[in-house]
Amino acid sequence: MTYEPHIPRPTVDREAILTHLRAAQHRRTPVAIWTVIADIPVMLAEIHRLYALLSRARWDFADMLAAARATLDADRDGEADPLSYLRDEVSAHRPWPPADGDGRDR
Repeated sequence: MTYEPHIPRPTVDREAILTHLRAAQHRRTPVAIWTVIADIPVMLAEIHRLYALLSRARWDFADMLAAARATLDADRDGEADPLSYLRDEVSAHRPWPPADGDGRDR
């Protein structure tokens, strides 16, 4: 397996959540039900974090694609420095949060 440092890792223990859910389905005790209910905010936070990361990735891709298109158009139009559009976008690119970050822009 190849380690990919830029792939967001889950921040929730999926196996623990599934275990809680199975326990609540089989036992239906108040403790089991409340344990599953307590997992909901954790899962919602993970959904929000992944949504923020996806949104950031889509914006970054859109910005790079626009710069690439502008570069190609500038080259076709004979501009003196068509790569300036791409260089500007690359230099303006903000670093991603660390792998253990929460996905929020800082």
